[in-house]
Amino acid sequence: MNRTTRLQQITVTLLTAGLLTLSGWGAAASPVQAAAPAPTPPQGCSTGDHGLLKDLQKAHQGAETQPLAFSDVEFLSSDTGRAAGNGFLIGTSDGGCHFQKIYEGQWSFQQIDFPDNVHGWALAAVKDGQAKYLLRTADGGSTWTRLSNQAVTFERIEFLDSNQGFGYNRASTYYTKDGGESWSLIKTPSNTRGAEFTSRNNGWAVVVVPGSSYRVMKTTNGGAAWKQVLSASTPEANYGQIYAKGSQVYALLYGGVGMSQTSYSLYGSSNSGGSWTRVIAQETAGGGPAPGSGVAVAKKGPASGTPGNMVLIGKSAAFLAGYQPAAEQVGIGLTKNNGQSWKNQQTVPGFEGTISFTDANQGWMAVKDMNSSTLYVTKDAGATWTARFSFETAGR
Repeated sequence: MNRTTRLQQITVTLLTAGLLTLSGWGAAASPVQAAAPAPTPPQGCSTGDHGLLKDLQKAHQGAETQPLAFSDVEFLSSDTGRAAGNGFLIGTSDGGCHFQKIYEGQWSFQQIDFPDNVHGWALAAVKDGQAKYLLRTADGGSTWTRLSNQAVTFERIEFLDSNQGFGYNRASTYYTKDGGESWSLIKTPSNTRGAEFTSRNNGWAVVVVPGSSYRVMKTTNGGAAWKQVLSASTPEANYGQIYAKGSQVYALLYGGVGMSQTSYSLYGSSNSGGSWTRVIAQETAGGGPAPGSGVAVAKKGPASGTPGNMVLIGKSAAFLAGYQPAAEQVGIGLTKNNGQSWKNQQTVPGFEGTISFTDANQGWMAVKDMNSSTLYVTKDAGATWTARFSFETAGR
C-alpha cells in the first residue's frame, strides 16, 4: 500500500470517528516566553475555540464536579494527535489549529495509547474512582469498551500494533497478543522495579539490590535468560524506568526524595546497552547523591525537578520531561547526539507535565498548574512553547 492510499484511508477513518476538523474550531496561540514572537499560524489556522472550551467546561461546572485537566497527550504525526483527561478526549488533524471533542463521558483517562489512528487503549477510572480499568477503542476514541470488570494493576501500557501490547507495573510485565483480551506474565528478574519491552523477545529490566545498587538487565529471548549490562551503586535504590527504541536505550534511576527534591541519574546507550554514558546526575540536598558514579554530562535535569516521561526519536534524539512543583516549573531537556551533550530548555508555569514528540523539533506538552491545564506546542525542540488549548480552573 503506497503512502497516498494509506493517507486516504486514514482520512476516511477520521471522518467516521469524528476526528476531522470542523471549520472554525481552533485554539488561541499565546507565547509563553514573552521575548519570543508569536509564531505565524499556518494558513487557515484560526484562533479561538468557537464553542469547544465553553461546551466542555459547562458540563463540568458546579461544586460537585472537578475542573477539566489534561492527563495525557499523544501525537502520531505533526498533524494528528489526541489529548485526554477527566471525562474527555479531544483531537486534532491539522497540527492543533483546530481541536474537536472526540469523547465525553464517565471515563477519567490516566493514559492513552494509540499505535495507529483507529485502534487505541487507555487506563481510566470511573469519574473520581480509585479503581483503574483497561479500555479499548476501535473507532479512534469515540467509543470505549472495558475489557474486564476487574480493575487492573497496570501503571503503564504500550501497544506495538492492534494486537500486541505490554502492561507494566513496577514489579511485573504482562504481554497480550489479542488486543488486551488476555494477558500472560513475562518472567523478569527478582526485585525488578521497572521494565520495558520493544518486542516479545527483547526487553530490559531495572533490578534493585536493596541498600546497595541498581542493575540494568537485558533479555533477547523473552525473559528466559537475563544479562546484566549496567550497574549503579546507591543505598537509595527503589525504582527505575527504561526507555528503548532501536539501538537507543536510556535508564532512569531514582535516588532519594526529600524536601520536594528528587535525586536521579539518567544513563544512555547508543548501542543497545553495549556501553553507557552518564547523561544526568542530579544531586539534591533533600534527595542526596545521584545513583552511580563518574562524570555526568549534566548536573541537573529539566526544571531541576522530578523526571517525567521520556520520548526517543530516530537514532540519536531523546526528550525528557521534568517538573518542580515547589517552584511551579515544567520543562524538557534533550539530546540530539545520543547523550553526548544535554540541554535543559525553557520552562512554563505548572507543577506536572507529560510530553509527546513526533520528530527532533516538534512536540507537545500537557501541563497542569494552579489555575489551568494547558496544551503547549513547540517547533524548536522546547526552546519556546506556545499555548494552543487551555482549560481555566481559577475562580471555581
